[in-house]
Amino acid sequence: MQLKIGVIEDEQRIREGLAVLINGSDGFLCEHIFENAEAAIKEIPSLHLDVVLVDIHLPGKSGIECVAELKAICPNTQFVMLTAIEDSESVLRSLKSGATGYLTKTTQPSKILEALTDVYKGGSPMSSHIARKVVSSFNAYEKIAEFDKLSMREKEILTLLSEGHRYKEIAEIKILSTETVRTHIRNIYEKLQVNSRIEALNKVYKR
Repeated sequence: MQLKIGVIEDEQRIREGLAVLINGSDGFLCEHIFENAEAAIKEIPSLHLDVVLVDIHLPGKSGIECVAELKAICPNTQFVMLTAIEDSESVLRSLKSGATGYLTKTTQPSKILEALTDVYKGGSPMSSHIARKVVSSFNAYEKIAEFDKLSMREKEILTLLSEGHRYKEIAEIKILSTETVRTHIRNIYEKLQVNSRIEALNKVYKR
């Protein structure tokens, strides 16, 4: 069995180099390479590729935008970012868009091939220092989230508030009286030192 691989990369040298690497390795086939997101979005849905390597900096739409559009159309295709960009925000945006892996362009060729197999088998390959950034970002989120100030019930109610539920709906969902819900919400506001739903959500979810 050969894994069908695609490449979206605007630099010709890198694009063609990846194709040569992939086609020269047992178990892989790369017949489709693209220099921009627009061409990839147009053609990839009909190609039934297993894994696509995607650069972030592309002319026109970014690689992150490209993945978001393609993942909605091709849910069975796996997307791995292969980029020179290493900031935490880009990593998290890529993962949120639907990418299941994130490699830097300094990754050894053999590691890129391992990552293609890994992601196809259900893994989420990342360069080691990128994985560290992800962990650090989540730790930072926990520090600013201020959830530890709230009881479990208050967390549940705040989550329902964030989903747009009204007091009465929350009461029905949690099998509580509306007045009890109001009391919980007053306590939430007091603990978070805010005066409204928007202020509470902004403070807790500002990341």
